[in-house]
Amino acid sequence: MDRRDFMKMTGGTILAVSSGTYAFQFLVASGRSVSGDNIAAGTVRWGMVIDLNKCIEGCTACLDACRTENNVAFHGDNRWDVHWIRKVKAEQKIGTESKEKSILLLCNHCDKPPCAQVCPVQATYKRNDGIVIVDHHRCIGCRYCMIACPYNARYFNMKDSEHWQNEERPKRSHGVAEACTLCAHRLDTGRQPACVEACNNTGAGVLFVGNLNDSDSEVSQLIADRPTKRLREELGTEPKVHYIGL
Repeated sequence: MDRRDFMKMTGGTILAVSSGTYAFQFLVASGRSVSGDNIAAGTVRWGMVIDLNKCIEGCTACLDACRTENNVAFHGDNRWDVHWIRKVKAEQKIGTESKEKSILLLCNHCDKPPCAQVCPVQATYKRNDGIVIVDHHRCIGCRYCMIACPYNARYFNMKDSEHWQNEERPKRSHGVAEACTLCAHRLDTGRQPACVEACNNTGAGVLFVGNLNDSDSEVSQLIADRPTKRLREELGTEPKVHYIGL
């Protein structure tokens, strides 16, 4: 390839990026998933329902499955550990009394994700099926997305993990932001996210993932039939994680 052809090619790529459109070849080369983007917008909108009433105290099946499936960095040190899904204690007030309740927290895959809005290099983006993804090949580690996330669901991978538990999935990269992907790679092939599968294997049936645009889907039926809440709805982010028993 001579210099003129090279300049034509790179000039075309720069033009495409600056206009906000990405060629298929560029997406593949950067490692960005294209399966969810190939779905017609409005056809599928993945969401989750979490039934906190069924969540077993002390159970970490969903957390362990997520970490193993996605090679999420764990060093046994809070300074470096990354959590795509975590269980926290929240104080719940009922009248004049208050009690602690365990809540599962993860990326809410917002329809209006502030993390994507503040990213200066468009490393964070929302697929056509509603899943919010971080393209680690584009991320520059500025952490603006972490500041913008109202759910504290993003982590910065400070260093490489020595363990690579699932060699079928990429090893996590240090120096980039991370968050739950809703196991997009599994949904793209007709499987449930690792956390949902692991929870079902325990018999608890706490987590449900499905198409919010399908009124007959299990998640849509649960939302229609049961009282549900979403975290920080007042911010207008349109989170797609719904809680029963919150």
